[in-house]
Amino acid sequence: MAISFDKATKTFYLEGKSTTYAFFINKFGYAEHLYYGTKIGRDPLFYTRGKGGRSCAATVPGEKVDGFEEGSSYHYFPSELAFFGNGDFREPCVQVANEAGDRICELLYDSHEILPEKPRMKGMPSMRGGETLVLHLYDTVSDFGADLYYTVYPDCNVIARRVVYKNCSNKVIRLKRAYSFSMSLPTQSFELMSLHGAWGMERRIQKTHLHNGVVSIDSKRTTSSATLNPFIALLSPGTTEDSGEVYGVSLIYSSSYVLKAEGVNDGQTLLTGGINDFDFEWKLKADEEFETPEVAIAYSSEGIGGMSREYHDAYRNYLINPRFAKKSRPIVINNWEGTYMDFDNEKLMAIASAVKDTGIDTFVLDDGWFGARNTDEAGLGDWYVNTDKLKGGLKTVIDHVNSLGMSFGLWFEPEMINEDSDIYRAHPDYAIKAPGRLPCYTRNQFVMDITRADVRDYIINSVNKILDENNITYVKWDYNRNVTESYSLGLPADRQSEFAHRYALGLYDIFERIIETHPNVIFEGCAGGGARFDPSQLYYFPQIWTSDNSDADERTLIQYGTSIVYPLSSMTCHFSVVPNHQTGRVTDAKTRADIAHLGTTGYELDTSVFTEEDKELTKRQIAEYKEMESLILEGDLYRTDNPMESNYFGYTLVSKDKTHAELTCYQRMGRPNAQLKRFAPRGLAPEKKYYVPELNLILSGSTLMNVGLLPVFERGDFKTVKYHFEEK
Repeated sequence: MAISFDKATKTFYLEGKSTTYAFFINKFGYAEHLYYGTKIGRDPLFYTRGKGGRSCAATVPGEKVDGFEEGSSYHYFPSELAFFGNGDFREPCVQVANEAGDRICELLYDSHEILPEKPRMKGMPSMRGGETLVLHLYDTVSDFGADLYYTVYPDCNVIARRVVYKNCSNKVIRLKRAYSFSMSLPTQSFELMSLHGAWGMERRIQKTHLHNGVVSIDSKRTTSSATLNPFIALLSPGTTEDSGEVYGVSLIYSSSYVLKAEGVNDGQTLLTGGINDFDFEWKLKADEEFETPEVAIAYSSEGIGGMSREYHDAYRNYLINPRFAKKSRPIVINNWEGTYMDFDNEKLMAIASAVKDTGIDTFVLDDGWFGARNTDEAGLGDWYVNTDKLKGGLKTVIDHVNSLGMSFGLWFEPEMINEDSDIYRAHPDYAIKAPGRLPCYTRNQFVMDITRADVRDYIINSVNKILDENNITYVKWDYNRNVTESYSLGLPADRQSEFAHRYALGLYDIFERIIETHPNVIFEGCAGGGARFDPSQLYYFPQIWTSDNSDADERTLIQYGTSIVYPLSSMTCHFSVVPNHQTGRVTDAKTRADIAHLGTTGYELDTSVFTEEDKELTKRQIAEYKEMESLILEGDLYRTDNPMESNYFGYTLVSKDKTHAELTCYQRMGRPNAQLKRFAPRGLAPEKKYYVPELNLILSGSTLMNVGLLPVFERGDFKTVKYHFEEK
């Protein structure tokens, strides 16, 4: 069994691929953390418990002690769920208020279950499968309970955690904070790593030292955001890409969130987080439950890269839809940067015709095909075809695309609405607004109030009608602005602080009712680029448009940062025109293709101007990608050079059986008399022999990894060199 319980010591042991997570129920009934790290024996671990600090420690309620005795204060117990009051001054995982105004709770052990399979969450995305512990905690004074779920996996070092809070009383209570987990670690000697960014520069790595007090990241945007990704990691001193202990926290959620690391005065660190409690309150009636979003916690003793590979495996195996997770993805030509909204049938058909027999297999029609949509000022919400622009409707273009042996995809932005639209004129209340206040505009559009069932029904029926009436196999789902007025006409005054979470629940309901109705359609996520690139989206979208910035040099930074948590197969990476539309930079075709091949590849340009030479080049590029596609879908990633810290970027992709691999080397700026730069591949089997066709040599894995390779870059800036390794 992956999960065991020692009745004598009341200790739980949760074992992953090569990890142990251990906690026990102490004499007060408190779930006290003992250990998380490399797999150990199921030994008693009580000798590791320290006395903690001695500064004004409050006793466990009702306990009378002379001075401070070991194990007598909630504040110093390493926590599995920290609660507010009763002498615990750390960041609580939960805060609840009863009708009398009492905001204290004392959640202690009641019972537990060990389930062979994790039950699916209600109305929210989560990881599949896995043996699961359910720990039932209960507060006898308030009749308030918390069920802690722990799921472990045999083939990756990730634990899925969440909490279900329960009102077991016959009175209304109010949740003022409802986080997904607490976890204590025995030291503060960590750096906290997070992923920050903005439009066009998503997921840049930043690090800060922990200290006494709280370090946190959050979003108040009703989305996970490009500004701060819902992920943090704690790095032990001296951690590198290849060595050192790392604890990762990745939240499977798409609305306002917070993640925190608190340095406690006794030297411990408390990790916690989940739904952002800023502007949050949830009214919980008698016998009602509140389910929190799931968090995936990873451990690696092999540095940041080891943690990344744990997440990649966990999300490919247990989160992304198995219909698509490891299967070949469409190679698309998207017309957006080729035409923007200025197109007609002939223009679109010419773009598709130009790539016939190149290996591009799907044409995706982007924004501008519906309503009065000729600029971004009109049409959103009117999900019917603009037949003035597309004579004969979508069918004319789809039939032409299909006649070329290609599939057809379509862009939607279903959560948005323009004032200049038929649906807004009929239902202005569908847009999120606060009574008496002027609304904020972003991109000339508002967000639809999907906390309301009638608005969701309108969206679902509109999108399903288009999909049902047309031969569409691919959907790009966009989201181009954040919520600015967190208010719903569908909620009473005392429930308005439930808005942000209800938006997430509404979004998941829409996804379920559209995507599951069309199981053979592949849905790609997008949010003005990568502003909603989070694990919950991967549950519905096997790939996400990584950034609107398609410049090859910028993409080395964006894709490197994204890969810290997310597998390469989840990143849509397109070859685009030069000068690049976002930066004006000119990079050669080889570089653009090599970087775009480090994800789910495609094309974003006007192919109707292609020459025969361009077509042949595209054909060769796609053939090269197809040779490495299995590495993108299933392989292990080893990052070798960080472009945020150097002039270079390097990825090694290695098959699971280590029989073949590829190394991509990139040099940003070419310089005269530059120092020699060696790239050392990682992840090869030291004892295996590999043929390297670029050198026409057979070399051992140990030689390649320790001696490295010395690529000769072409003269100029922004150049790539690739090496292939095949077992001999």
